[in-house]
Amino acid sequence: MKEIYMKARAKVNLNLEILEKRKDNYHNIKSVFQKINLYDEIYIQKSDNDDCQIQTNVEELNNKENIIYKAYLKLKEQNPNIKGINVKINKKIPMQAGLAGGSTDCASFILGMNKLFNLKLSKNQIKEICKNLGADVVPCLYNRAILAQGIGDIITKINTDLKYYILIIKPEISCNTKTIFQELDTRNDIKQIHKSEEIINALESNNIEKLSHNLYNVFENVIKEKEIIQNLKKELIKNGAIGSAMTGTGSCVYGIFQNKEKAKKVYNILKDKYQIYICTSYNSLREKEF
Repeated sequence: MKEIYMKARAKVNLNLEILEKRKDNYHNIKSVFQKINLYDEIYIQKSDNDDCQIQTNVEELNNKENIIYKAYLKLKEQNPNIKGINVKINKKIPMQAGLAGGSTDCASFILGMNKLFNLKLSKNQIKEICKNLGADVVPCLYNRAILAQGIGDIITKINTDLKYYILIIKPEISCNTKTIFQELDTRNDIKQIHKSEEIINALESNNIEKLSHNLYNVFENVIKEKEIIQNLKKELIKNGAIGSAMTGTGSCVYGIFQNKEKAKKVYNILKDKYQIYICTSYNSLREKEF
């Protein structure tokens, strides 16, 4: 095998609870991650050089600070038989949006490299590498709904094939994950709502109404642009979404719709006003696990 193609799927958080700050300065979380059918395309090709050359359609990512390059160095350190590669990334997932664009690229890259170079890494080895590269990377290994706990490294797969339609709006603001976590750490007035069990039950019973009524993200309370986020949620609900929330640490806001026709209608209403994406949930129960 000389090259491989991977789809790196985005995620939305159906709920996001931050439980406590740890001694290592990470935070324990409790969150249901839902993969969606919005994805970046990653092409990995063996080359004659002894380095990783990255080319993307986002100029600011074409450097050695890219998480893909860091993953390449980590893999090469542990597996000397890895040689040079050329990586082409067609980015479709917006950045600083709460959709895990960088993390899912990293997870897919590691899985692709494992196949391309026949590294025969175990699941635990893959997860350990991912864990050391970023908190969202381990959950992005799974192309399905999962419950993520700990620092995102404790995974429980959710048995669901529920397909629902999602509209995602990327406002003209970007959010810095480190900054928004620091803001949350300074707030003692926020009482978090625990929704994981209700959301898991809704997914497993294919109850889209229950799912939509239990969406929750603690960061909606601390984001500086709170009014922008709330107004987007209201607009989605006004146009027919049965539930809406911000994903991750922002800035994207999504709405859940009961059917394709309604989602398409609202997409057409809002597409000239916002940077907007129409997606579906993605639960690949038949896909071979990594």
